[in-house]
Amino acid sequence: MTGMNRLADTRRKYEDIINLPHHISKTRPQMSMIDRAAQFSPFAALTGYDAAVKETARLTDERIELDESRMAMLDERLQMIRERIMSDEQPEVTITYFQPDERKVGGVYVSVSGCVKRIDEYARAVVMKDGSQVSIDDIYDMEMRCIADCD
Repeated sequence: MTGMNRLADTRRKYEDIINLPHHISKTRPQMSMIDRAAQFSPFAALTGYDAAVKETARLTDERIELDESRMAMLDERLQMIRERIMSDEQPEVTITYFQPDERKVGGVYVSVSGCVKRIDEYARAVVMKDGSQVSIDDIYDMEMRCIADCD
C-alpha cells in the first residue's frame, strides 16, 4: 500500500467523527492555556539529583589537631580575657574556630570579631556581646585587640 492509499484509508476509517464539533464539557471548567502548556513542559525525572551532585562537589576542611604549644597559647589568651572581664572590661577579640559541617565529614574555619561578654566555664564557650557563642574546644586562633573597651 502506498502512502496516498494509506492516507485515504485512514480518512475513511474516521470519516464518521472527523467533522464533529469540538466537545466542551458542561460539568468541568475549561483548562487555561498555561495549564494546558504545563502538561508538556519538561520535568526532572531524578528529583534532587542536581542538589546531590552539588553537595558531593562541595569541599570541606579537615579539623587541625592542636599541638601542645598552640593549646598553651590559647589557654594563656583565654586567661588574659578572663582577667580583663573581671576588671569590668569587654575586650575586643578575633576568634578563628572550626565549624563542623552538618552533612559531611569536615567543616570550615570561620573568623568572628567582637567584644567578649563572658567566658562560660560550664558550657566551655566564649560568649560574645552580640549573644553568639564559640566553643572553646573548636577555637584554633584568638587575637585580642589593644583597644581598652567595647561600647
